Amino acid sequence: MLVTDDAVLAGRDVVALALAGERGGATSVQLRLKRATAREQVRLARALVAVLRVPVLVNDRPDVALAAGAAGVHLGPGDLPSHLTRRIAPPGFIIGVSVGTADEALTAGGADYWGVGPWRATGTKSDAGAALGEDGFARIVSLAGATPCIAIGGVRPEDVRAVRDAGGAGVAVVSGILAAADVAAAARRYVPD
Repeated sequence: MLVTDDAVLAGRDVVALALAGERGGATSVQLRLKRATAREQVRLARALVAVLRVPVLVNDRPDVALAAGAAGVHLGPGDLPSHLTRRIAPPGFIIGVSVGTADEALTAGGADYWGVGPWRATGTKSDAGAALGEDGFARIVSLAGATPCIAIGGVRPEDVRAVRDAGGAGVAVVSGILAAADVAAAARRYVPD
């Protein structure tokens, strides 16, 4: 999953970067723009939905995701809970939740996937919490049952095998892809062998 970030984008065209990420193998794109207005997020999400073949999710904002026709939403611990989001969402709407602790896992029921992290310390999310590493990630995955878990937070290409070995379904990446000069090539490095 390619995840956008205002600071890492640094004014570059999010649609062009997402297309490059998709060419490199990203299987979904999460639009995370903390400084953008709801109107701007809807505009950008609609633009992504119009050109990408992979699912587009919107961070934190089910209202924006629904207005834009996005495939789903990714919710943090302070957002509308997944079970309430499910009530307003159409069938097939993807709901992901951030899980970084066993306590957060207790309230993550009803989500389609868990974004588990941070894998290691990360500079793109100041409130991400302490790094879990492979062992901490595996502990949370063990609480997920059949819910797929993806690692997020400082994930490097060389971590993909360890994420898979720990029971992860994939990875979510911000700067490891978007900070690269060649976004497609950077995304390709995260595709498992």
